[in-house]
Amino acid sequence: MLEQLLIFTRGGLILWELGKALKGSPIDSLIRSCLLEERSADAAFHYDAPAGGAAYTLKWAFDNDLGLVFVAVYQRILHLLYVDDLLAAARREFSRIYDPKRTSYDDFDEIFRQLQKEAEARAEEMRKSKQAGRAPAVAPGKKQAPGSTVRGSGKQRSGSSGGSGKDDSDGDSGKGRSLANGSLNGQENGNKENSRAPNALIKGKENGAPEVGAFDVNKLHKLRSKGGKKTDNGVGGSVGGSVGGGKAAKAGPKKIVKKNRVWDDSPSESKLDFTDPSGERGEGPTEVVAADQGESMMDKEEIVSSDSEDEEDEEVEHEKPGTKKKGWFSSMIQSISGNAVLEKSDLQPALKALKDRLMTKNVAEEIAEKLCESVATSLEGKKLGSFTRVSSTVQTAMEEALLRILTPKRSIDILRDVHAAKEQGRPYVVVFVGVNGVGKSTNLAKVAYWLLQHQINVMLAACDTFRSGAVEQLRTHARRLQIPIFEKGYEKDPAIVAKEAILEAKRNNSDVVLVDTAGRMQDNEPLMRALSKLINLNNPDLVLFVGEALVGNDAVDQLTKFDQKLADLSAVPNARLIDGILLTKFDTIDDKVGAALSMVYVSGAPVMFVGCGQSYTDLKKLNVKSIVKTLLK
Repeated sequence: MLEQLLIFTRGGLILWELGKALKGSPIDSLIRSCLLEERSADAAFHYDAPAGGAAYTLKWAFDNDLGLVFVAVYQRILHLLYVDDLLAAARREFSRIYDPKRTSYDDFDEIFRQLQKEAEARAEEMRKSKQAGRAPAVAPGKKQAPGSTVRGSGKQRSGSSGGSGKDDSDGDSGKGRSLANGSLNGQENGNKENSRAPNALIKGKENGAPEVGAFDVNKLHKLRSKGGKKTDNGVGGSVGGSVGGGKAAKAGPKKIVKKNRVWDDSPSESKLDFTDPSGERGEGPTEVVAADQGESMMDKEEIVSSDSEDEEDEEVEHEKPGTKKKGWFSSMIQSISGNAVLEKSDLQPALKALKDRLMTKNVAEEIAEKLCESVATSLEGKKLGSFTRVSSTVQTAMEEALLRILTPKRSIDILRDVHAAKEQGRPYVVVFVGVNGVGKSTNLAKVAYWLLQHQINVMLAACDTFRSGAVEQLRTHARRLQIPIFEKGYEKDPAIVAKEAILEAKRNNSDVVLVDTAGRMQDNEPLMRALSKLINLNNPDLVLFVGEALVGNDAVDQLTKFDQKLADLSAVPNARLIDGILLTKFDTIDDKVGAALSMVYVSGAPVMFVGCGQSYTDLKKLNVKSIVKTLLK
């Protein structure tokens, strides 16, 4: 039985509703966690009501031409088979009576009741026919499970569920998308790899004989016959030289020492050795370095120029696949008339090109595929405007989708939050977490330098009690920036060190405490348990995940497992997860900016800082428009 069915516009205006309001607002969660996050291609969305409420499943359908959304809500335990069929029928009938000027559709009540009866009858008839068709296959003495008839092939499943459009894909596409509320299903990758493994083995047996091994012996013989002379001469010369003349063997090439290059015959004035030659406090050199650094790049605005040439090149690229199906004249007539309705087959060439382009920009393959599926869902059934190409329509839809994903959903103004915490008489606490070697300590110092420029008192907490030299590294940054540091040495509990640092900051009237933690791999459970303890014990205001901009698919694995471990190992019901992302080494990737998209899509956390160099000023805000333009270029 349906709990609720809602029809509303993309602008949020509710046109028609069936059922009462449910506890916890599952439809609001669907919009916030699934539709706005470009996960509309998922098969369903599962929602658990707070305070031990019921668990619901939500399914939806779009009328992209009219801009309408149809959402059905039912209890997860029921497994209603007719929901997709009912949504398709409701979409078809409601679009006939829809008028943009109308706000009330009371006459649709009777129509929907009739549609629901017909959908239930079809589902019941389909179930009986399946049971009758499979009854002889059951072995005597064994009872058939009531739900086993539902789990048939992909054709049977789509036939019973109707023509909603989401379930028309193959059976595997819906397997790993059951978790649509933001958390990626870790079992999906495993299923895909296991399913591909047998094919790879069979292909290997077909291409080469089993005894050949990792290379072809015939090719090896050919290579030997071609390069035999060179190899024999080279070997013979070297052996003859070493045996015949001892002097020749001793007289080897001299080792060339590499010298620093000097440009324009002028000596380099840059000082690469920043070790502090002065006393323990190092006041003199620190003041000079801090004065020379200048203004942080966080406070500078970036201007993004528009490139029209790239869009024209892209249209030319996407024009070739379309010429196979439609002629030039017919496509021109359709573009003039503007009545062409987009189908999935029309979108596939442009979406495939977009997916390949995103993957070349270092976007994880799984995320690129999900984004293309979401764009296809939002465009299917929509009418093309006059003089509009499919490629440009897909490009525009993808650009809007990327802007929605990368734009922060909440305020990321740390300065305002710091002042709010100061008014409450407590320090603002930021914890830096991440895997090994990504630059947590260096970028922590950059954030400290930026806060100092805004007249904020900063204190560092050396909670990396695991890695050798970590405390000394942070002590050097504190000395150069002339800020206090709280340290307890090595082999101490980092959670206790952080707690004592926060108490010390309260006594010294420090505004911000920046907590440095040890680098840890996402699969290292003892270190992840220690990190969870530190976060739960001290309840920081901000948990920043520091990740490299160089990674591609690893970004998905790192962030997913960090969030999962923090949730699993938390001692409180509402576990603290990753609040924001700091991307490092952004100056080394050229146009491979896909890691930013992968991390934001997986975690839902915004990119708050971007590290782009070695000096304290090399810290930026993420320019969303620039990233989107680079991804689609």
